[in-house]
Amino acid sequence: MSGNYLLLLIYSCFTINLLLQCALGIQGAAGSQGRIKTTELIKTALIFLTGMLLWIFFSNVVMGFMANIVMYILIFPLSSIFYDAFEYLVFKFIIKKEIDNNSFISFPGGITAVIVFICVNIAGSFLEAAVLMIGFSSGILLVNFIIREVRRRAALEAVPASLRGKPIVLVTMGLLSLVFTTVSLLLFRMIGVQ
Repeated sequence: MSGNYLLLLIYSCFTINLLLQCALGIQGAAGSQGRIKTTELIKTALIFLTGMLLWIFFSNVVMGFMANIVMYILIFPLSSIFYDAFEYLVFKFIIKKEIDNNSFISFPGGITAVIVFICVNIAGSFLEAAVLMIGFSSGILLVNFIIREVRRRAALEAVPASLRGKPIVLVTMGLLSLVFTTVSLLLFRMIGVQ
């Protein structure tokens, strides 16, 4: 039983790279440099919180004959609205700072929608949903760390001028996407999802 949770955690951590590749955040990831800011960690935590609340809503509240249709219609707008509301509340009232729009996550509402969609279709219990959300959140940070390290090393090495900056990051993300896709598919088969 705990082996399945571990596989779900690893799968979700690797899958987040695919989400970033699907135009849901590639611009921000390619432009990330330097150290991770506190606001980026807070935004990742907000994605986790939004995902968990929406999983509860879509898996427990929206049920019945029209559940799938309602989910497909409402998942994207609700993800964006919930994330933006949480972000506004946290930054306005708790942190008391302006919202930093120059984050490595350039489209968190879309990422949250895809994460919730995957969780609603895979997770059968609250614990499985929490494991998936933790994996997705750690995957966002993993991709961010990898991209920042690639940019740092590319600045130190002799890289052709045409590949400096964002092009080398995009090539690296493409290669990572191939690796992560393969690993995710293998883990999907190990979990037993058809």
